Amino acid sequence: MLRVKLTLSSMFFLTSFLVLSNCSESPINDNTSVSENVAAEQIFEAGEKAILKKRYSDAADQFREIERLYPYSDWARRALIMQAYSHYKHKSYENVRSAANRFIEFNPNDDDVPYAYYLIGLSYYDQVQEIGRDQKLTGEAVKIFKLIKDEFPGSEYSIKSKLRYDFLQNHLASKEMEIGRYYLKRSHYAPAINRFRGVIEDFSTTPQVPEALHRLVEAYLSLGLVNEAQTAGAILGYNYKSTSWYQRTYELLKSEGLKPISSGNSWLNQIYRQVVKGQWL
Repeated sequence: MLRVKLTLSSMFFLTSFLVLSNCSESPINDNTSVSENVAAEQIFEAGEKAILKKRYSDAADQFREIERLYPYSDWARRALIMQAYSHYKHKSYENVRSAANRFIEFNPNDDDVPYAYYLIGLSYYDQVQEIGRDQKLTGEAVKIFKLIKDEFPGSEYSIKSKLRYDFLQNHLASKEMEIGRYYLKRSHYAPAINRFRGVIEDFSTTPQVPEALHRLVEAYLSLGLVNEAQTAGAILGYNYKSTSWYQRTYELLKSEGLKPISSGNSWLNQIYRQVVKGQWL
Protein backbone atom coordinates (compact mmCIF):
# COMPACT_ATOMS: atom_id res chain seq x y z
CA MET A 1 0.00 0.00 0.00
CA LEU A 2 2.85 2.35 0.76
CA ARG A 3 4.26 1.75 -2.72
CA VAL A 4 0.99 2.91 -4.27
CA LYS A 5 1.00 6.14 -2.31
CA LEU A 6 4.58 6.91 -3.20
CA THR A 7 3.80 6.31 -6.85
CA LEU A 8 0.80 8.61 -6.74
CA SER A 9 2.82 11.30 -5.00
CA SER A 10 5.56 11.13 -7.60
CA MET A 11 3.04 11.15 -10.41
CA PHE A 12 1.28 14.25 -9.20
CA PHE A 13 4.52 16.09 -8.53
CA LEU A 14 5.29 15.66 -12.22
CA THR A 15 1.69 16.41 -13.21
CA SER A 16 1.84 19.75 -11.43
CA PHE A 17 4.72 20.84 -13.60
CA LEU A 18 2.91 19.71 -16.74
CA VAL A 19 -0.22 21.60 -15.78
CA LEU A 20 1.77 24.69 -14.87
CA SER A 21 3.63 24.50 -18.15
CA ASN A 22 0.42 24.17 -20.12
CA CYS A 23 -1.06 27.10 -18.25
CA SER A 24 1.81 29.38 -19.19
CA GLU A 25 1.17 28.70 -22.86
CA SER A 26 -2.58 29.36 -22.86
CA PRO A 27 -3.88 32.52 -24.53
CA ILE A 28 -5.27 35.35 -22.40
CA ASN A 29 -9.00 35.98 -22.53
CA ASP A 30 -9.70 39.08 -24.63
CA ASN A 31 -12.11 40.33 -21.98
CA THR A 32 -9.32 40.62 -19.43
CA SER A 33 -7.68 44.07 -19.33
CA VAL A 34 -3.91 44.50 -19.29
CA SER A 35 -3.90 45.59 -15.64
CA GLU A 36 -6.13 42.70 -14.61
CA ASN A 37 -3.94 40.32 -16.55
CA VAL A 38 -0.83 41.51 -14.72
CA ALA A 39 -2.51 41.29 -11.32
CA ALA A 40 -3.95 37.82 -12.04
CA GLU A 41 -0.60 36.59 -13.31
CA GLN A 42 1.13 37.79 -10.16
CA ILE A 43 -1.37 35.96 -7.96
CA PHE A 44 -1.07 32.85 -10.10
CA GLU A 45 2.72 32.92 -9.80
CA ALA A 46 2.36 33.24 -6.03
CA GLY A 47 0.24 30.08 -6.10
CA GLU A 48 2.86 28.29 -8.20
CA LYS A 49 5.60 29.25 -5.76
CA ALA A 50 3.51 28.04 -2.83
CA ILE A 51 3.12 24.65 -4.53
CA LEU A 52 6.86 24.38 -5.09
CA LYS A 53 7.35 25.08 -1.38
CA LYS A 54 4.66 22.46 -0.58
CA ARG A 55 2.46 25.10 1.04
CA TYR A 56 -0.59 23.64 -0.63
CA SER A 57 -3.21 25.38 1.50
CA ASP A 58 -1.64 28.75 0.72
CA ALA A 59 -1.53 27.83 -2.96
CA ALA A 60 -5.23 26.97 -2.94
CA ASP A 61 -5.98 30.35 -1.33
CA GLN A 62 -4.08 32.15 -4.09
CA PHE A 63 -5.88 30.32 -6.85
CA ARG A 64 -9.23 30.84 -5.13
CA GLU A 65 -8.51 34.57 -5.02
CA ILE A 66 -8.10 34.61 -8.80
CA GLU A 67 -11.42 32.83 -9.17
CA ARG A 68 -13.05 35.43 -6.92
CA LEU A 69 -11.51 38.52 -8.53
CA TYR A 70 -11.60 37.45 -12.18
CA PRO A 71 -14.42 34.87 -12.36
CA TYR A 72 -14.90 34.92 -16.15
CA SER A 73 -11.28 35.15 -17.23
CA ASP A 74 -8.98 32.52 -18.64
CA TRP A 75 -6.91 32.95 -15.50
CA ALA A 76 -9.91 31.78 -13.45
CA ARG A 77 -10.16 28.62 -15.56
CA ARG A 78 -6.49 27.82 -15.01
CA ALA A 79 -6.63 28.73 -11.34
CA LEU A 80 -9.64 26.51 -10.73
CA ILE A 81 -7.97 23.30 -11.88
CA MET A 82 -4.83 24.26 -9.95
CA GLN A 83 -6.98 24.97 -6.92
CA ALA A 84 -8.39 21.44 -7.12
CA TYR A 85 -4.86 20.04 -7.42
CA SER A 86 -3.62 22.10 -4.45
CA HIS A 87 -6.51 20.88 -2.31
CA TYR A 88 -5.68 17.30 -3.31
CA LYS A 89 -2.06 17.70 -2.24
CA HIS A 90 -3.29 19.19 1.04
CA LYS A 91 -5.68 16.22 1.48
CA SER A 92 -8.61 18.60 1.69
CA TYR A 93 -10.84 16.15 -0.13
CA GLU A 94 -14.19 17.94 0.09
CA ASN A 95 -12.57 21.05 -1.37
CA VAL A 96 -11.01 18.95 -4.15
CA ARG A 97 -14.44 17.79 -5.21
CA SER A 98 -15.94 21.26 -4.93
CA ALA A 99 -13.27 22.94 -7.05
CA ALA A 100 -13.07 20.12 -9.61
CA ASN A 101 -16.85 20.01 -10.03
CA ARG A 102 -16.93 23.78 -10.57
CA PHE A 103 -14.25 23.41 -13.21
CA ILE A 104 -16.26 20.71 -15.01
CA GLU A 105 -19.47 22.74 -14.77
CA PHE A 106 -17.92 25.94 -16.13
CA ASN A 107 -15.64 24.27 -18.70
CA PRO A 108 -17.41 21.09 -19.87
CA ASN A 109 -15.42 20.87 -23.13
CA ASP A 110 -12.00 21.68 -21.73
CA ASP A 111 -9.13 19.26 -22.29
CA ASP A 112 -8.55 19.14 -18.53
CA VAL A 113 -12.02 17.77 -17.73
CA PRO A 114 -10.72 14.15 -17.52
CA TYR A 115 -8.03 15.37 -15.11
CA ALA A 116 -10.65 17.15 -12.99
CA TYR A 117 -12.67 13.93 -12.78
CA TYR A 118 -9.50 12.03 -11.96
CA LEU A 119 -8.79 14.34 -9.03
CA ILE A 120 -12.33 13.72 -7.78
CA GLY A 121 -11.80 9.99 -8.09
CA LEU A 122 -8.50 10.14 -6.25
CA SER A 123 -10.07 12.19 -3.47
CA TYR A 124 -12.39 9.24 -2.78
CA TYR A 125 -9.72 6.63 -3.49
CA ASP A 126 -7.26 8.09 -0.98
CA GLN A 127 -9.94 8.21 1.69
CA VAL A 128 -10.74 4.55 1.08
CA GLN A 129 -7.05 3.80 1.64
CA GLU A 130 -6.98 5.84 4.85
CA ILE A 131 -10.34 4.87 6.34
CA GLY A 132 -10.40 1.27 5.17
CA ARG A 133 -13.80 -0.28 4.68
CA ASP A 134 -16.00 2.69 3.86
CA GLN A 135 -18.27 1.20 1.21
CA LYS A 136 -19.90 4.53 0.34
CA LEU A 137 -16.57 6.17 -0.50
CA THR A 138 -15.51 3.10 -2.45
CA GLY A 139 -18.72 3.20 -4.45
CA GLU A 140 -18.24 6.88 -5.29
CA ALA A 141 -14.68 6.27 -6.43
CA VAL A 142 -15.80 3.34 -8.58
CA LYS A 143 -18.41 5.52 -10.32
CA ILE A 144 -15.88 8.25 -11.14
CA PHE A 145 -13.18 5.91 -12.42
CA LYS A 146 -15.75 4.05 -14.51
CA LEU A 147 -16.93 7.35 -15.98
CA ILE A 148 -13.37 8.30 -16.95
CA LYS A 149 -12.52 4.98 -18.58
CA ASP A 150 -15.87 4.86 -20.42
CA GLU A 151 -16.31 8.50 -21.42
CA PHE A 152 -12.67 9.47 -22.00
CA PRO A 153 -11.02 6.31 -23.37
CA GLY A 154 -8.37 8.32 -25.19
CA SER A 155 -7.34 10.27 -22.14
CA GLU A 156 -4.05 9.62 -20.38
CA TYR A 157 -6.12 9.07 -17.23
CA SER A 158 -8.20 6.23 -18.72
CA ILE A 159 -5.70 3.45 -18.02
CA LYS A 160 -4.93 4.81 -14.56
CA SER A 161 -8.65 4.95 -13.81
CA LYS A 162 -9.17 1.37 -14.98
CA LEU A 163 -6.44 0.12 -12.65
CA ARG A 164 -8.04 1.82 -9.68
CA TYR A 165 -11.51 0.77 -10.80
CA ASP A 166 -10.43 -2.88 -10.87
CA PHE A 167 -8.77 -2.56 -7.48
CA LEU A 168 -11.87 -1.04 -5.89
CA GLN A 169 -14.18 -3.61 -7.52
CA ASN A 170 -12.08 -6.30 -5.89
CA HIS A 171 -12.27 -4.37 -2.61
CA LEU A 172 -16.07 -4.35 -2.76
CA ALA A 173 -16.21 -8.01 -3.77
CA SER A 174 -13.91 -8.94 -0.89
CA LYS A 175 -16.24 -7.20 1.53
CA GLU A 176 -19.23 -9.10 0.14
CA MET A 177 -17.31 -12.36 0.51
CA GLU A 178 -16.40 -11.53 4.08
CA ILE A 179 -20.05 -10.95 4.99
CA GLY A 180 -21.15 -14.03 3.06
CA ARG A 181 -18.65 -16.25 4.88
CA TYR A 182 -19.85 -14.80 8.18
CA TYR A 183 -23.44 -15.83 7.42
CA LEU A 184 -22.43 -19.22 6.04
CA LYS A 185 -20.39 -20.06 9.11
CA ARG A 186 -23.44 -19.36 11.27
CA SER A 187 -25.76 -21.40 9.03
CA HIS A 188 -27.64 -18.33 7.79
CA TYR A 189 -27.77 -19.74 4.30
CA ALA A 190 -30.20 -17.38 2.57
CA PRO A 191 -28.29 -14.15 3.29
CA ALA A 192 -25.03 -15.94 2.58
CA ILE A 193 -26.30 -17.02 -0.84
CA ASN A 194 -27.43 -13.46 -1.59
CA ARG A 195 -23.93 -12.15 -0.90
CA PHE A 196 -22.21 -14.79 -3.01
CA ARG A 197 -24.71 -14.25 -5.81
CA GLY A 198 -23.96 -10.52 -5.68
CA VAL A 199 -20.25 -11.21 -6.16
CA ILE A 200 -20.93 -13.39 -9.22
CA GLU A 201 -23.39 -10.97 -10.82
CA ASP A 202 -21.91 -7.60 -9.87
CA PHE A 203 -18.18 -8.34 -9.63
CA SER A 204 -17.76 -11.02 -12.27
CA THR A 205 -14.26 -9.89 -13.29
CA THR A 206 -12.76 -10.06 -9.81
CA PRO A 207 -10.64 -12.88 -8.33
CA GLN A 208 -13.38 -13.47 -5.73
CA VAL A 209 -15.71 -15.30 -8.14
CA PRO A 210 -14.21 -18.83 -7.85
CA GLU A 211 -14.59 -18.85 -4.09
CA ALA A 212 -18.09 -17.36 -4.36
CA LEU A 213 -19.13 -20.28 -6.58
CA HIS A 214 -17.61 -22.81 -4.19
CA ARG A 215 -19.37 -21.21 -1.23
CA LEU A 216 -22.64 -21.39 -3.14
CA VAL A 217 -22.10 -25.13 -3.55
CA GLU A 218 -21.58 -25.42 0.22
CA ALA A 219 -24.66 -23.34 1.03
CA TYR A 220 -26.96 -25.06 -1.47
CA LEU A 221 -25.88 -28.52 -0.32
CA SER A 222 -26.60 -27.51 3.27
CA LEU A 223 -30.11 -26.55 2.18
CA GLY A 224 -30.54 -29.75 0.17
CA LEU A 225 -30.73 -27.83 -3.11
CA VAL A 226 -28.81 -30.35 -5.19
CA ASN A 227 -29.53 -28.93 -8.65
CA GLU A 228 -28.28 -25.48 -7.69
CA ALA A 229 -25.15 -26.92 -6.06
CA GLN A 230 -24.30 -29.00 -9.12
CA THR A 231 -24.88 -26.07 -11.48
CA ALA A 232 -22.62 -23.77 -9.43
CA GLY A 233 -20.00 -26.50 -9.60
CA ALA A 234 -20.42 -26.75 -13.38
CA ILE A 235 -19.87 -23.02 -13.85
CA LEU A 236 -16.84 -23.17 -11.58
CA GLY A 237 -15.43 -26.10 -13.53
CA TYR A 238 -15.94 -24.43 -16.90
CA ASN A 239 -14.33 -21.11 -15.96
CA TYR A 240 -11.89 -21.96 -13.16
CA LYS A 241 -11.07 -25.65 -13.49
CA SER A 242 -7.39 -25.15 -12.63
CA THR A 243 -8.13 -23.47 -9.29
CA SER A 244 -8.06 -25.07 -5.88
CA TRP A 245 -11.66 -23.93 -5.40
CA TYR A 246 -12.84 -26.21 -8.20
CA GLN A 247 -10.90 -29.13 -6.74
CA ARG A 248 -12.58 -28.57 -3.38
CA THR A 249 -15.98 -28.30 -5.07
CA TYR A 250 -15.42 -31.45 -7.08
CA GLU A 251 -14.46 -33.46 -3.97
CA LEU A 252 -17.40 -32.04 -2.04
CA LEU A 253 -19.91 -32.96 -4.73
CA LYS A 254 -18.31 -36.37 -5.19
CA SER A 255 -18.63 -37.07 -1.47
CA GLU A 256 -22.39 -36.54 -1.86
CA GLY A 257 -22.61 -38.78 -4.91
CA LEU A 258 -23.00 -35.77 -7.18
CA LYS A 259 -21.04 -34.13 -9.98
CA PRO A 260 -20.70 -30.63 -11.47
CA ILE A 261 -23.41 -30.53 -14.14
CA SER A 262 -26.09 -27.99 -15.02
CA SER A 263 -29.53 -29.08 -13.85
CA GLY A 264 -32.78 -27.51 -12.78
CA ASN A 265 -33.92 -24.00 -13.67
CA SER A 266 -32.39 -21.56 -11.20
CA TRP A 267 -30.65 -18.21 -11.76
CA LEU A 268 -27.41 -20.20 -12.03
CA ASN A 269 -28.76 -22.13 -15.01
CA GLN A 270 -29.25 -18.88 -16.86
CA ILE A 271 -25.63 -17.97 -16.20
CA TYR A 272 -24.58 -21.44 -17.31
CA ARG A 273 -26.48 -21.10 -20.58
CA GLN A 274 -24.99 -17.67 -21.22
CA VAL A 275 -21.40 -18.38 -20.24
CA VAL A 276 -20.98 -22.01 -21.26
CA LYS A 277 -23.40 -22.43 -24.16
CA GLY A 278 -23.48 -18.83 -25.38
CA GLN A 279 -27.28 -18.72 -25.23
CA TRP A 280 -27.95 -15.07 -24.32
CA LEU A 281 -31.68 -15.27 -23.65
